Amino acid sequence: MAIRETGGPRVARGGRGAGRPTLEEVAARAGVGRGTVSRVVNGSPRVSDRTRAAVEEAVAELGYVPNRAARALAANRTDAIALVVPEAEHRFFVEPYFSDILRGVGAALADTDMQLLLTIVGNDRERGRFANYLAGHRVDGVLVVSLSADDPLPDLLTDLGIPAVISGRRSADEPLPWVDADNVSGARQAVAHLAGRGRRRIATITGRLDIYGAQCRLAGYRDGLAEAGLPVDEALIARADFTEEGGRAAMERLLAQVPAPDAVFVASDVMASGARQVLRARGIRVPEDIALVGFDDSSIARHMDPPLTSVRQPIEEMGRVMAHTLLAEIARPTLPVGTARPPQPQLMLPTKLVPRASS
Repeated sequence: MAIRETGGPRVARGGRGAGRPTLEEVAARAGVGRGTVSRVVNGSPRVSDRTRAAVEEAVAELGYVPNRAARALAANRTDAIALVVPEAEHRFFVEPYFSDILRGVGAALADTDMQLLLTIVGNDRERGRFANYLAGHRVDGVLVVSLSADDPLPDLLTDLGIPAVISGRRSADEPLPWVDADNVSGARQAVAHLAGRGRRRIATITGRLDIYGAQCRLAGYRDGLAEAGLPVDEALIARADFTEEGGRAAMERLLAQVPAPDAVFVASDVMASGARQVLRARGIRVPEDIALVGFDDSSIARHMDPPLTSVRQPIEEMGRVMAHTLLAEIARPTLPVGTARPPQPQLMLPTKLVPRASS
């Protein structure tokens, strides 16, 4: 769990330690009532410019820092959001995707007072514990990444009335606010690139097909073959699970095909790394014998030998946009009963092929 705190003990002008100044002390210094100080501190427009200036001067002179806990309680807020990764812990630490999302979210929250709680929910027990935590309304909102189609977490958030934004939709009809990359277009670009290099037996290694993003990449692969005038051979579709081990096993299965593929579009750089290990062990040259294209354009792609052609999705930007979207959802006023809710934010970010020596 990562928590960022602001504030600290006040030091008096003479260098002598002092207690935290109170709202009453600020009011006395400014010559106004306590309620007026509260309105100024909380940004209320119902204060004259002259009074606001007097209060702000008193705040500066005393070094007053608003009590975040009291303000949050008064506003029925916690000033905290959770970033939830429903994956096994080891995947979080080995896949650059998650750290890039976290970096983007952190950048978006850097200038806010929000605390960020990182929660890895890898099994049913952890999911139940987190559900109990949410039921206590200890966060103002939740960001969720890497959702499978049957994950109950989004429905729980809806039932609890907790604002949420997800990355990686559960389906084309996802009802919650979401931010996603254009997986279909990215896969099409990968296949078009390989076909343009003269490859005709283009295979694919998929991610977990209970994840909608993996389904979209497979759909884009099929679209790309059709656009290139190439048939879809189901034997050249090897299912895997977004892990390095899965990439290795899937590549072994593809090499058992006769004839073998002359190119492979792999639905993640992590799996492409596993596939490359198999090819090296077999003495199969990349790209001369089999060309490889990955997805994510992570640091893994740049450091492979040869460097991996990959589809870039703007992962860090996705994290930033998710956080900004969630902050807007949290700030949205509660609507009266019977009022139609405005459309949910749904943002698709573009993907781009980055050619390198593997293809």
